[in-house]
Amino acid sequence: MSALAMVVPNLEPVRIGSARGLLPDYLPARMVNEFVYCPRLFFYMWVDGLFRESVDTVEGKAQHQRVDAKASALPLAEEAAERVHARSVTLSSERLKVIATLDLVEAEGLTATPVDYKHGAPKETKDGSLELWPTDRVQLALQAIVLRENGYQCSEVVVFYQKTRQRVRVQVDSVLVAEAEEAVARAWEAAEYGVIPAPLVDSPKCVGCSLNSICLPDETNRLTGMQSEEAEQLELFFGGSGELPRKPPVSEGVPKEQPLVRRLVTPRDDLKPLYVNTPGLRVGKSGEVLQVKDKEKTLQEVRMGEVCQVNLMGNVQITTQAVQSLCEAGVPVSYFSGGGYFYGITTGMNTKNVALRRAQFRLADSEWFALELAKRLVAGKIKNQRTMLQRNHVEPSKSAVASMKAAAERSERAKDLGELLGVEGAAARTYFEEFSGMIKLGEVDVELAETRGFTFDFEGRNRRPPKDPVNALLSLAYSVLAKDMTVACYAVGFDPYLGYYHQMRHGRPSLALDLMEPFRPLIADSAVLSAINTRMVTERDFVSAGGAVALTAAGRKGFFRAYELRMDALVTHPLFEYRVSYRRMLEIQARLLARVLEGEISTYPVFVTR
Repeated sequence: MSALAMVVPNLEPVRIGSARGLLPDYLPARMVNEFVYCPRLFFYMWVDGLFRESVDTVEGKAQHQRVDAKASALPLAEEAAERVHARSVTLSSERLKVIATLDLVEAEGLTATPVDYKHGAPKETKDGSLELWPTDRVQLALQAIVLRENGYQCSEVVVFYQKTRQRVRVQVDSVLVAEAEEAVARAWEAAEYGVIPAPLVDSPKCVGCSLNSICLPDETNRLTGMQSEEAEQLELFFGGSGELPRKPPVSEGVPKEQPLVRRLVTPRDDLKPLYVNTPGLRVGKSGEVLQVKDKEKTLQEVRMGEVCQVNLMGNVQITTQAVQSLCEAGVPVSYFSGGGYFYGITTGMNTKNVALRRAQFRLADSEWFALELAKRLVAGKIKNQRTMLQRNHVEPSKSAVASMKAAAERSERAKDLGELLGVEGAAARTYFEEFSGMIKLGEVDVELAETRGFTFDFEGRNRRPPKDPVNALLSLAYSVLAKDMTVACYAVGFDPYLGYYHQMRHGRPSLALDLMEPFRPLIADSAVLSAINTRMVTERDFVSAGGAVALTAAGRKGFFRAYELRMDALVTHPLFEYRVSYRRMLEIQARLLARVLEGEISTYPVFVTR
């Protein structure tokens, strides 16, 4: 028997052009639901292809899987039966170019009623009656429209709300149909325009939205009020090129004064990084569990849903099955040499934001933009280095503190990248000349130091290879931080290899190195000092070969503990005044740079601790 469930239109993206690329032929009714809820959410999900799970979305998906598992066909209208219950039926409207998947269709002859399953509860009016939420009204109206255009009569729609186990019915009249058709037209218009809509203002919808950590609505609204010379240049660059439109107007109701920034993102991520540090180990999988083995002996098992990244140090193997599963789950795998050199990352197909990368590449050719961003990053780094000295040094040199303050000011006035490099280098020399004053070992095992031939005396920065324990720790710290910033760049949609301050070089994640500059003293240097001063790493944790000093496996383990404690520490954002972990802060800062490149905010707010 022919069935409407089998009539699925061609979804080849060839019909409509957008400033961000070609769009699919058909707009899903589910995306119209998202558009009515929040146009910005719709744009992220359908145009940019971004999504992040939450508790509600996971539960809703599980409930729909049970519905979809019982899929059955809906007969063509001319073959309508007396009574049909068809599940998971896909239909489309050629007139509106909308496609809808109906959870359940209860049909009797040519009269059909769609029933949709929703995870939440119905809307309760002041008089105590129940009604559909506006988003659900529009989505169900579109289901009625596609049923009508496929030959069925549909006069009412039903939503079954799982949380309260209640059915709510709505009559399909001309007003509801017009409301749905208008929503479809506006959604198509927003997608074709290709510029992300402005965030909602102080909306309660943002609290439960699964994409609030990507959207950053309050943060973006706070920063849209910042005006500067480079903001005007950026708008002219976007508007005058003929390729990218001007930044979108701020939505109505955005106050001129700075709004309160709610902390919509969680302070910390529940997922933790996994470090496999001992040469000769192998990482495999069994079901949804990662297994770390030494030959056939299982040393550790970790649930795949509990890790945010996997880091392999030196001669560590990983199976193809484990890599495939990690890529599917969006968990990056990072590779390091035994000495801690960051080789690269294996990641899934999660870098979908082509429009962002196009803006990144175009602005990389703009000398004024690269210089302005570089000046902010270097000034932020020097200010944070100065703060580190003032907080942690026994008695920092007054001349050094004053010199670094002057260097931060000079970096903001640099005329080109060459001059900026000189200012940064001079400030770094001053900083590392004072670095030993932040190492506070207390009582030292002199006999052990003499036996091992290592001490934590620091006379200056050296690398490639590091020639003393402190430099070995610093090199490893910067390498691991570069990895974490690269992961953040991939999460946002950047190409981490094209930067603005660090120029192009084969195999170097230049953008990640750009963004990590202000965080070097706050995360990497702080983790090194903590590892030394709290004796997480001792003199026995180093080896020397060919003039180079490196950490043993036990030493790296001790440092990773110090590093992750630092990454998990909460810090207050100076502009938004909420507290999040440093790991969360890296992604927030990367997303703020994306706002600049796409023209939503005028200047990049570098993180500078107080």
